[in-house]
Amino acid sequence: MIHICITSKSFDGKEILRNIRFEIAAGETVALLGPSGIGKSTVLRIVAGLDPEYVGHIIRPEAISYIFQEPTLLPWRNALDNLRLVHSGVSRERARQMLERVGLGGKASAFPTQLSLGQQRRLALARAFVVPCELLIMDEPFTSLDAAWVDDMMGLTRDLISETRPATLMVTHARQEADVLADRLLELSGTPATLEA
Repeated sequence: MIHICITSKSFDGKEILRNIRFEIAAGETVALLGPSGIGKSTVLRIVAGLDPEYVGHIIRPEAISYIFQEPTLLPWRNALDNLRLVHSGVSRERARQMLERVGLGGKASAFPTQLSLGQQRRLALARAFVVPCELLIMDEPFTSLDAAWVDDMMGLTRDLISETRPATLMVTHARQEADVLADRLLELSGTPATLEA
């Protein structure tokens, strides 16, 4: 069980988050919704341990995978190395299997600049699932993709989550994405943002 309690979070003396409390069970997918700029990505960064400047406490596992809004790939490394460098214990064979699983089997030696945005997002997805994780965090993982790619990526993501069953916290602006992937929806609203369960 992941426990999130963000009593308060401020930037430059201005409180942006207040009384954000919820839990995520193992195998459950929770979608965090709300308008742009309300603090959804900030909640993700706090939950992941990337932003320690807040009042409250988070209980989370050690094994966390994070899919950022942008693929955040190393442009000077090929697809196979992008998987293996982040997870140093991953064998070349396991990395190749994961590339195959996300439809990039023939792209192991391709560099990120040689991949389309959709392929880059598949590579970021492969990186998140190449090793087991207990908590998967996804920050608008389908942004900037056209509708056909979004449907394809949602299906692939849903299948990978179903196979591995991590606790999952995702942010999206698209209610359809939340309805397809999430077991439960939470919405941030107000100033400072609070949670409506």
